Amino acid sequence: MNLAHKEERTIIMLPIDSQQQILTWLEEEGTLRVSDISSRLEVSEMTVYRDLKPLMEANKVRKTSNGISAMQAEGIPTDSCVYCLKTTTSRRAVQLIKKDHTIEQTCCPHCGLLRYKDIKEDVMQILCRDFLTDMTISGKTATYLIDADLNLNCCQPQVISFESRKQAEQFQTGFGGTICTLPQAITAISRDMQGSGCCHD
Repeated sequence: MNLAHKEERTIIMLPIDSQQQILTWLEEEGTLRVSDISSRLEVSEMTVYRDLKPLMEANKVRKTSNGISAMQAEGIPTDSCVYCLKTTTSRRAVQLIKKDHTIEQTCCPHCGLLRYKDIKEDVMQILCRDFLTDMTISGKTATYLIDADLNLNCCQPQVISFESRKQAEQFQTGFGGTICTLPQAITAISRDMQGSGCCHD
């Protein structure tokens, strides 16, 4: 009886209905795994991916490391930095996770910290990558190295993030630069940016 009821629901729910339901859940909860959506809609994961495809193409949802998330409403392309609009395909990209569960992405720690300064009250977490290990780390507890003698072809002054101060100091020995905590880095970048007008190379 229960199986027949499930089959009946699957037949009745049209793709447009499924898509609207998925969007509603994502707006309420921020991120869901495909398996969670599959279970809730009582359909296969393949069916969920079929329903998600037009939503992704319309920039309404996107894949993240944790599953599927609703897109922010600003209309900035998913592969562009919200601060300087450069492409964010670099492994140095930074994510700002906001209290409303939307995610903003910047091309590098330089832009990530400047954007954080602008919307600090709205930000729940900053995620960046350790420059040496490529592991995801908290931007709030990271150590930053500013203006090391290393050309990364990104925004100036260059900012590199490390999980530990010890790693940053070891890197500084070879490449120079100034070691900073999060607040110190924001102050240093902001001071350096005075009068420059933009953060392009």
